[in-house]
This record gives sequence, C-alpha cells and structure tokens, in this order.
Amino acid sequence: MRSIANTIAHAAPSDIAARVGAIDWSQATSDLDAQGCAVLKGLLSVEECRALASLYPDDRHFRSRVVMGRHGFGRGEYKYFSYPLPDLIGELRPALYARLRDVADRWNEAMGLDIRYPQHHEAFLKRCHDAGQSRPTPLLLQYGAGDYNCLHQDLYGEHVFPLQVAILLSEPGRDFTGGEFVLTEQRPRMQSRPEVVPLGQGDAVAFAVHVRPVQGTRGFYRVNLRHGVSLVRSGHRHTMGVIFHDAK
Repeated sequence: MRSIANTIAHAAPSDIAARVGAIDWSQATSDLDAQGCAVLKGLLSVEECRALASLYPDDRHFRSRVVMGRHGFGRGEYKYFSYPLPDLIGELRPALYARLRDVADRWNEAMGLDIRYPQHHEAFLKRCHDAGQSRPTPLLLQYGAGDYNCLHQDLYGEHVFPLQVAILLSEPGRDFTGGEFVLTEQRPRMQSRPEVVPLGQGDAVAFAVHVRPVQGTRGFYRVNLRHGVSLVRSGHRHTMGVIFHDAK
C-alpha cells in the first residue's frame, strides 16, 4: 500500500534535504540574530502545501485535537501529528534542525546557558524521550473567518530546542485575508516590540521559541518572545508548525 508519506511528498527525501540546504543560511542566521526570526522563502511547493492541508480532516494522522476557544488560546483549532510522521515532515524536521543547531548553541552560550544540542535531531529526541517527553509536537493549524491565535510560546517540558519553524500552507489573498504571523519581543525596562512577518504560500518562518540574546552595552541580555496569528478576516488558513522538541 502506498504510504501517506509518499502521497504528500511530491519530491524525493533527498530533494527536501537539498531544498533546505539551498536556503541562504548566512542571511537567515543574520536575520535570526537581528530580529529573532527569518523567512525561508519557497520551502514547500504549492502541491505539497495543498496535500498537507488536505490531511486535516483525517484523524488517523493525528494524536490529538485542540479547539483554541475552549482553553482561552484564541479561536480556531489545531491537531498534533502522531508518530510515525508523514515522510515530508519527517525529512524536514532533522534537515531544519541541522541548520539551526549552531544558532541554538551560540545563543545559549551568549545567554550563559550550559545546554548544548547534539549534532543530529535523532539524538536530541532521545534526550527528550529519556526525560518522558515522547509525544510528537509537529502540528497542523486550521483557521476560519474570525479566528486568531493569541500570543504564546510552545514549551512542552524540561527540554526545549530554542527555535521552531512555521510554514504557511494557504495562499494569502486567495484562500484567506488577514491572518498575519505576529511576533512580539519583550525587552527589559522597555516597551514590547511587535513584528508582522509577511509570508506567501510555501514560505516558512524560523523564530525563537522563548528567549534569544541581544547585544547590549554590557554584553548580552535575554529578551522574551511570543508569537501568534492576527484575525483571519475571510476564507480558511492552514499552517504547519515544526517544533523540534517533543512533549510530555
């Protein structure tokens, strides 16, 4: 039987890894250091985006469903994928981790944190699983008109990888209006800095999960980040979240 992985992966796994490798990571790293986020243009094809979004109604692919309004998270809903992940997501997760790991280590060093991350994502997941964080965290989000996502952080246990990636699966202006990806950065003794990140279909944004270092006059200090989605004014919006640590 043909697997879901093959159904949604219109490129071979090696092509996914090559696509991630072809990103201008020098620019992305510079943007992460300066703003706490970086846009990764054209990470997925239109066909891959549509195929991933089409998985949402089939609960066989997911371990749980969250209706945001029931928990005060906003409006809309999302589902966490179950293991084994669809191949496309299973290939993206370690490929992106490998490119973000050095940033994560460097950030922790700058902030005086002792935690460092193994070279391969599989080894980091073992660290999570050994600590009881064994539930997969990649997720698919679905918004309709009037929906939004409150500012939040995706922290699921003791072990946290400090960056994550969100991929827009819908086309702005055609599938939906509104629904911008929003980041806020809370700086010590200063007002919060907002940023609206423009994304097209298939574009991804890599961003800080929790804190990041900022250079000050007396060295680095930590700033706190949260992310969310503004009001969807019309249509339907799907997003995939790639989180590198697993949950308790």
